[in-house]
Amino acid sequence: MATYRNSARPAALLATVLAVTLTAAVTPSAQAAAGPVSTAALEWRPCTGGLAGQECADLSVPLDYASPDGPSLTLAVSRLRTDRPDARRGTLMVIPGGPGSSGVQRLTQKGAALRKSTYGRYDLVSLDPRGVGGSTRAGCGLAEEDRKLTALRSWPAADGSIDENVARSRRTAEACARDGGAVLRSFTSANQVRDLDRFRQALGERKVSAWGVSYGTYIGAQYAQAYPGRVDRLVLDSSGDPDPERVERGWLANMARGAADRFPDFAAWASDPARETDGQRLAERPEDVEPLLLALAAGLDRAPRESSVPGAPLTGNGLRQALQSALYSDSAFAGFATLVRSVQDPAAVPVLPPELVYPLPDQDAALMVAVICNDVRWPAEVDGYRKEVAADRERYPLTAGMPGNITPCSFWQNPPAAKPVTLTDDGPSDILMIQSLRDPATPYSGALKMREALGAKARMVTVEQGGHGMYLGNGNACGDRTVSTFLTTGRRPARDTYCPD
Repeated sequence: MATYRNSARPAALLATVLAVTLTAAVTPSAQAAAGPVSTAALEWRPCTGGLAGQECADLSVPLDYASPDGPSLTLAVSRLRTDRPDARRGTLMVIPGGPGSSGVQRLTQKGAALRKSTYGRYDLVSLDPRGVGGSTRAGCGLAEEDRKLTALRSWPAADGSIDENVARSRRTAEACARDGGAVLRSFTSANQVRDLDRFRQALGERKVSAWGVSYGTYIGAQYAQAYPGRVDRLVLDSSGDPDPERVERGWLANMARGAADRFPDFAAWASDPARETDGQRLAERPEDVEPLLLALAAGLDRAPRESSVPGAPLTGNGLRQALQSALYSDSAFAGFATLVRSVQDPAAVPVLPPELVYPLPDQDAALMVAVICNDVRWPAEVDGYRKEVAADRERYPLTAGMPGNITPCSFWQNPPAAKPVTLTDDGPSDILMIQSLRDPATPYSGALKMREALGAKARMVTVEQGGHGMYLGNGNACGDRTVSTFLTTGRRPARDTYCPD
């Protein structure tokens, strides 16, 4: 049996700034078509650089589930066994976001807090999805300038033109068609769902519980629909709109609304007199912060500023992207305010955050593009994007038309294998959603669509807090307690509920 293997170490991905969510078709019959599964036992070893007791292993999965005896890929998997074996009730999968986030890294980051919050009830496990970190990877041979975040995110030109975005999207799609091969074509949400079930089998578990964040919520929801008898308790943290007519394109477009929902939190913070002490107060009133940032970005459009990195000036789109990244967590506000203050000072040299300076590795950039393009067909009519960008720039000036802009998916040469799945309320009632009222990536309005789709299967906890990722992250004690209670006891609120700040 041929095996595709990449020996590269897991990369440190920019998980929070690469959150673009997506979907694909997964049905129970798709798994059945793969035939009987023979899964060898996992050979666990200590993880390099992991938590104390964290173990890693390699999981073999089919390149194509329709040909289970054909070539295979290798996925990096990890576990942190309970420190209270007598209290153990099962296994909890941590489903990463992205596409592009490493589950192994997330387990390292959240494992200790998750084990404490669930009182040792679970062995905690996760994996690097195909194309990510220590799993089999593929590249497109993209030029360096096309692998920078402000290029992968389709920010229009200063005057709103998308001509450069169109050209870049076309050559990216052509490069991936030329160099990506069968491995790149296998990077789909459908395969990630199937890979999760292969992982469950390798663990020897009849059922698993799971905690999915961001893009991971859609993977988790699809897994529960495809394998309803395999899910014990499922937490969906920061969900997007599952509309099967738009899916990825809709989730990206919704980021304009998300940024608008979230920005008042930053404006209030940046105008608070308490910021004076650290030199981070940007305005005297919250309503003055947005006009200030828009004016600074327009000035940088006209005259980019030399930065702390030679050859990497700060542009208007660079400032806009830095804002989008900062909106994910209150903890990032101070860094962005410091950058803004340096732009205001003609004598200062702005210090750029790493994501604005360095291009992503080719394999990371390829994965980020491939999953959203392999899952669903995007409109190819360029004029439609021109109109959408123009309307978006007027309605949501902070995002300047980026969320509605064209991507390489419009020129993708590998059509999706199946139509996107429609989530339904069929199945056991074993899902708890948790959602911020002001999420910059998966706005509340989209989460309500997910809630509607899941119907009686779910309950939703709404948290009076801004940011992306609520449980054990940007949330509050009420939200954390509600999720932990569900995971440890199975008890959910009798109806959808609200957690004040």
